Amino acid sequence: MSVERPWLDQYPAGVPAQIDVDEFPSIVAVLETAIDKYRDRPAFANLGKTLTYGEIDTLSSQFAAYLLGELGLKRGDRVAIMMPNCLQYPIATFGILRAGLTVVNTNPMYTARELRHQLVDSGAVAVLVLDNFGDTVQQVLADTRVRTVITTGLGDMLPFPKGAIVNFVLRHVKKMVPDYAIAGAVRFKQTLALGGKHTLPEIDTRPDDIAFLQYTGGTTGVAKGAMLTHRNLVANMQQAAAWIGTNVKYGEETIITALPLYHIFALTANGLVFMKFGGLNHLITNPRDMPGFVKELKKTKFTAITGVNTLFNGLLNTPGFEDIDFSGLHLTLGGGMAVQRAVAERWKKATGCTLVEAYGLTETSPAACINPMDLAEYNGSIGLPIPSTDACLKDEDGNDVPVGEVGELCIRGPQVMKGYWQRPTETAEVLDGDGWLHTGDMAKMDEKGFFYIVDRKKDMILVSGFNVYPNEIEDVVAMMPGVLEVAAVGVPDEKSGEAVKVVIVKKDPSLTAEQVLQHSRANLTGYKRPHHVEFRDELPKTNVGKILRRELRD
Repeated sequence: MSVERPWLDQYPAGVPAQIDVDEFPSIVAVLETAIDKYRDRPAFANLGKTLTYGEIDTLSSQFAAYLLGELGLKRGDRVAIMMPNCLQYPIATFGILRAGLTVVNTNPMYTARELRHQLVDSGAVAVLVLDNFGDTVQQVLADTRVRTVITTGLGDMLPFPKGAIVNFVLRHVKKMVPDYAIAGAVRFKQTLALGGKHTLPEIDTRPDDIAFLQYTGGTTGVAKGAMLTHRNLVANMQQAAAWIGTNVKYGEETIITALPLYHIFALTANGLVFMKFGGLNHLITNPRDMPGFVKELKKTKFTAITGVNTLFNGLLNTPGFEDIDFSGLHLTLGGGMAVQRAVAERWKKATGCTLVEAYGLTETSPAACINPMDLAEYNGSIGLPIPSTDACLKDEDGNDVPVGEVGELCIRGPQVMKGYWQRPTETAEVLDGDGWLHTGDMAKMDEKGFFYIVDRKKDMILVSGFNVYPNEIEDVVAMMPGVLEVAAVGVPDEKSGEAVKVVIVKKDPSLTAEQVLQHSRANLTGYKRPHHVEFRDELPKTNVGKILRRELRD
């Protein structure tokens, strides 16, 4: 089937229509190229300690040699990582990949039930866990195939005495490390010492080898492992790098990595793309500590930052944010959830840098559409399909939808996953015979090829037969100065089937429900207006800050 591509005419100067998918056969090849070019440049920084590309080379090789030489793991074995952003994460991830193994990224905030499912489903044979979450691993270990548990403290890669102090404070002062005991567990630093005694063999990593089992869909049902190959990740890195690379200085960029690297957005956009650029990833371990985050930003001369809408909103509302030096900032990328106009406009005013919205999914490694980087102002769209990517809109019967009308967004390109791990039925539900991934997102396209998400299929509210999209309601309510955060959901209604309800976290304690309704009456047509207003102290969110509308509906 031929695809009309009006978006190609809108591509910024210097951005190609296609990328070279075969330039690098694997993520390991990208890493080794970066090491050769930027050996003495800083690669990752966290809690005051910086590792160069050369140090990442040595340490990840030692970890890889441990996995093969000491544990005897075989090609394709799965190794889980359960930790927030810290220096151990890139060392372990690149070590696992260099050993020809598959990384299973695991959310450290998982409950025992969620962790058990992921370890059992993936068949992981080893797990690396931060001490803070060791008790969760201990609870589920007997039910899994895990043979080796590697543990580490947050301060373990920091110099003495700072590392020892960090570990002591977390365990004994802040009480953030529950007691646990796992027989035979090995310390991370010990694995590096043991690996240093082995020579890492030549590993023939192929493009179709699975690099990551990236779990998704936990908020919509049972979590499924998206099989992301080396080719998928390398393609997406090439696509995103081509898109934003016209505006970067190789070997000189510093990106703030506040979203966790175990999440696909930060993993690709920060970890891989900026590795190709020879940039420094400045890792933020706990971005929810907004005052601490702002303090860290004040100490860092940074050029780029990625995040979700709630992260940018949180920063904008934290005292001291206005004192940060934004003179070097030229790239702000928002994704993971809809960016709200009110937040984007405040960000531009405060930093002088446009908050550029991107769109992607775990299943697309993740980037599928990005707005032009030279955008003067927020435009409400998710941008244009990136190089080597096709997009179309389909109706319920699989027919193409005309320009300006709403349909399900479908994506095709080299970044689309191989499928869901050991789930052929679920794979067939989203990947059709022509290679289109059906995203479950409802969108429309304008004449120029810009796409606009109107909402998730399942989040759509049906009022008297009219489709109401929560994003639009949230955007309108978020315009009110007294609103800090807002989510819109549908609730049962005798007359209209469903009615709109908004759940709000106040910025101004004096804000009333009547003011919200009045503002909505002025800005929304009748059937879209909220009928119910609820105030809460906080909204339920995933670990990366995406608001869980389903929990609010339930």
